[in-house]
Amino acid sequence: MNLSDQALWRKPQHYLDSNSNSDHVHWLELFYDLVHVVSIFVLGNYLSHHLGFNGFFVFAALFIVVWLAWFDLSLFNSLYVSTDIHHRYIMSAQIVTVMLMSSSITTIDGDGWAYFAMGYAINRLIIANLYRRARFVSLDKEDPFPCEMSRNFGIGAAIFGVSAFLPKPYGYLLFTSGVILMICLFTLPKLGTMRYERSIPRIGHMAERFALLLLIVAGEGFFKLVITLSDVGIDTVSADVFVNYVIGAAAIFVMCWMYFDFVGDGKPKNTHQKTLIIWALAHLLLMLSAVCIGVALSAEVKVGFWDNYPYKYAVIGCLGLSAYLFSLLMIQHVIEQRQAQRSAITKIRWFGIIMAGVTLLFVPYIPSILGNLLWGIALLSQVIVPVTSAYRSFARKTTE
Repeated sequence: MNLSDQALWRKPQHYLDSNSNSDHVHWLELFYDLVHVVSIFVLGNYLSHHLGFNGFFVFAALFIVVWLAWFDLSLFNSLYVSTDIHHRYIMSAQIVTVMLMSSSITTIDGDGWAYFAMGYAINRLIIANLYRRARFVSLDKEDPFPCEMSRNFGIGAAIFGVSAFLPKPYGYLLFTSGVILMICLFTLPKLGTMRYERSIPRIGHMAERFALLLLIVAGEGFFKLVITLSDVGIDTVSADVFVNYVIGAAAIFVMCWMYFDFVGDGKPKNTHQKTLIIWALAHLLLMLSAVCIGVALSAEVKVGFWDNYPYKYAVIGCLGLSAYLFSLLMIQHVIEQRQAQRSAITKIRWFGIIMAGVTLLFVPYIPSILGNLLWGIALLSQVIVPVTSAYRSFARKTTE
């Protein structure tokens, strides 16, 4: 047996060239996701303390940037089967960059910005090195894909590094330009690296990566509920607050139920560039809205039945639910149809979206118990109607 047959010494190979590739997620990737548990939690805390328009804009921008850092490394690990000792060292360095970015989010408006930008620059530089390494060990030495990816990430690293030292707002503008440039260099038709066939990842692997991160993002909502009740004082709240507490936890559970029954682990209908882009962006919006819902639900333990639900929390909760349902709708349209989707028709999704909007209109004028009822109808209809429809269909076929 050759040393290269051992996972610890096997050099990275594109999955099209490898006999040892699998759609299942490696433990290294799961460990990398653990760091994003912290970053998403810190981002949620930032939104909780900055519920105005400007605060939401900063939160959304940071979430997108952090999500892209997760996606880019996940994409590499999906394209290249890489488990050797050098890759493990590199992954540990990537984890440190995410830790650095996460630690600077709370002071992103001040001195934390320079640390965040530098952490992101190093993160990009490490991915550039990953593709450079893959290029030199590739069976196809003339393959231009890893070369262009390494070059593009190197350019991005330089831009983000410079932005860390520029005065505001010029640093922000340069950083934003760098993010847009990186996206264009990957997705532009006929120019971006997506034009190469070898840019298509292991679809099953990426579907599993999306599903696992969604669990993490939704799970942050439980953290928010538990910590908020702990801060308020579990021995000081009334019985109706405990009911709201349960409602919040149930809502998060239903969100996961909706995702995994209807789209979770779903594979795109085809590997066309437009399909893959919609699939990825819809998951980005889905996860961003899930964080918003989690933050909004944390206010459940701050009000009784007859109090008005805090309006700023209600706004991100209702808009977050609308965006979540719209994202599910987008994903449903681009993945292979499954049995559950036959009952989850488009009208149900739009009913939930509209109902969330209606809730937002009435929530300032009604007690929280009625606001929760309206919002709950928007959410629960997404599982109750499909399940009821599927049961009736099954019963009818059994009778026949």
